Amino acid sequence: MKRKLEEQLYIWKNSPNRKPLLIYGARQVGKTYTLQKFAEGHYSNTVYINVETNPGVADLFEHDIEPHRIVKLLETYVNARIIPGETLLIFDEIQLAERVLTSLKYFCEQAPEYHIAAAGSLLGVAVNREKHSFPVGKVDTVTLYPMDFEEYLWACGEEALAELIRHHYSNVEELPAVFHEKALELYRSYLVVGGMPAVVSSYLESGSLLAVPDVQRTIMNDYIADMAKYASTSESVKIRSCYDSIPAQLAKENKKFQYKVVRKGGTASLFGESIDWLTFAGIVHKCKNIEHGTDPIAVHEAPANFKLYMGDTGMLVMKSGISQHAVWAEAESSFLGAIAENYVAQTLAANGFDLFYWTSRGTAELDFVTQKDGIITAIEVKKGIHTQSKSFTMFIDRYQPDRAFRISGKNFGESPKFLSIPLYAAFCIA
Repeated sequence: MKRKLEEQLYIWKNSPNRKPLLIYGARQVGKTYTLQKFAEGHYSNTVYINVETNPGVADLFEHDIEPHRIVKLLETYVNARIIPGETLLIFDEIQLAERVLTSLKYFCEQAPEYHIAAAGSLLGVAVNREKHSFPVGKVDTVTLYPMDFEEYLWACGEEALAELIRHHYSNVEELPAVFHEKALELYRSYLVVGGMPAVVSSYLESGSLLAVPDVQRTIMNDYIADMAKYASTSESVKIRSCYDSIPAQLAKENKKFQYKVVRKGGTASLFGESIDWLTFAGIVHKCKNIEHGTDPIAVHEAPANFKLYMGDTGMLVMKSGISQHAVWAEAESSFLGAIAENYVAQTLAANGFDLFYWTSRGTAELDFVTQKDGIITAIEVKKGIHTQSKSFTMFIDRYQPDRAFRISGKNFGESPKFLSIPLYAAFCIA
C-alpha cells in the first residue's frame, strides 16, 4: 500500500541535515510496514530490530552508548553489516527500551553518517522523561496517521480518480456525474472500512465488508491492552471509560465533550489526564473551542470546552454499533453527521492542521476553524446535500477568513463567500 509518508522519508534520506528519524503514530497505522517498504526501494540492505521481540538488544545499551561501539555490537547481534548511507537501521517499539531512544541523541551528534529510523506506538505516554533523557532537538520527527481517503483510493486501484478529484478541486470544476457518484460510493465504503491498513487489506482481499468489524475489534483490543500496560489499573479504567464514551459524546446535538457522559458526577480533575493519554497515544483527536476567529485563533481557546473525535472513522462506525447498511445507504440517521465530522477531523489532522471549532454565546457553532502558515480556514461539514448553515455565514461575515469551505454531498462549486467541495475531496485541503 502506497503511503504519503514515503515522500517525506525520501526527503529525509537525502537531507544534508538528516538526523535520526522518530515516527509517531497510533498502533496499527502502518509505521513498520512503511519503513520496511521504503528501505527495500532506497537502501542496499535493512537491519530491523523489534525491541519488544528482541529484549536482549536493550542490554547492549545499558552502559556505554557510544554510537560506533553500539554499531559493532548490533552487527554481531544480527550478523549483518551496518554501512553508512547504504543500510537503514530500524528500531521498532522503541518506547520499550528508553536507553535505545536516548542513544539517538549521540548518533545525531557523533555518528550522523548512519541512517537510523525508529518507531513507537505510544511514545507520547510510555517514555519516562523524568528518568531518561529524551533526544529533544536531536531527532527528526513525523507522525503517521491511518490512511486518508486518497491513500484508500490508491489501495483500491483508483489512482486516476484521486488525480481527477485533485484536478477538479484546483480548478473548482464540477466532477462529471458518473465520477461524482462513484467517488461518493467509495467514500461511503471508506467510512465503514476506515484507514487502518490491516482493515483495508482485509476488505480488499475479501471484497466484503462483513469481516471488517472483526479486524477492527482486534485493533481495539490492542488499544485496551496498551491502556492496561502503560497506565495504572485505576487510570486505565478511566482511560477506557473516556474512550468508550466518544460515540455517545458525538451523538449529542451539542458534541462538546461532557464528563458526566463518561460517569455521573465526572469532572475534569477526574478524567483530564485520561483524555491527555488518549490524545498523546494518537487514538483520538482533540478539537478545541475558540470564541473568536481573529488572528491568531489559538489565543482565543476556551480550555474547558472541546470535542473528541476518534483517530479512525471506521473504528467509530464499528464502536457506535450503527449498521453498515445505514452508512452505505445514507439512511436517515443523525449519527451520520457525526461520522462525517469525524472523517473531516481525521483528514485535517493528517494534513497537519490543529483542530478548533467556533462558538458564539451558545447561539452559533462552526464545525472547524484552522490556521496554518497564517492562513485561517473556516469549514462547515454536512453529511448530505442539505447545506444551509447560518453559523457558517455568520462566521464568514464577522471574521472574513482567508478561506472558507462547505464540505457536503454536493459537487464542486463556488459562491462569493466560500467554495463548495464534496466530502470525498476533503484530503485536498492542505
